[in-house]
Amino acid sequence: MINEPKYRHELKYLISDQQMELLKMRVSAIMPKDKHTQNGQYNIRSLYFDDYYNSCYYENENGTDPREKFRIRIYNYSDERISLECKRKERGKTLKKSCIITKEQCDELINGKYLKITNETPPVFNKLMLDMMRRGMKPKVIVEYDRVPYVYKNGNVRVTFDTNVSSSQETENFLLEEILKRPVMPKGQQLMEVKFDEYLPDFIYQALQLENLQQTAYSKYYLCRRFTV
Repeated sequence: MINEPKYRHELKYLISDQQMELLKMRVSAIMPKDKHTQNGQYNIRSLYFDDYYNSCYYENENGTDPREKFRIRIYNYSDERISLECKRKERGKTLKKSCIITKEQCDELINGKYLKITNETPPVFNKLMLDMMRRGMKPKVIVEYDRVPYVYKNGNVRVTFDTNVSSSQETENFLLEEILKRPVMPKGQQLMEVKFDEYLPDFIYQALQLENLQQTAYSKYYLCRRFTV
């Protein structure tokens, strides 16, 4: 049986280095790390698309509901697994649809080329191709960061800590390990995300309680594009 993607809760919190270390200590006592980590974390690099009018950027700025963003994502600078994703935000929840693409397909998309749609190509792939043809969708920015992820099966919970958030305009070099990039967050500030399906177990909720911890509508994509639009 194929599991259909679900809308999920996605809560974000800006935290200090000290808060992060305390929260990681608490979370690590009750949740295991994602099995895909290397030395306790992994690197995430995403190539985001936008259209002629930078609609995705301005929809994010204006809080448009619903809204969608396309991205290509790789982990630990490797092109062995490349995913094309469409992330939709609606009524405070998110839905992510994705498919695997080849390195050759990725290279073509990086260069803004249209790829053939067939009866066998996945819906998310087809939707991007149509948006590229109709709206001039093309790569606009690279968003990169290091992630420490913890997981809990019941409720499909993920608590992640993102550090070293940086951006790059070298979209043509997306698959190269070394690219020119710049940090986009103030020194000493990090990001915690809490994602879950229908519910967040109470013991996890309690572990995440800190004084002055406030939820924020934070977007790494928006921050990375803010000074270039």
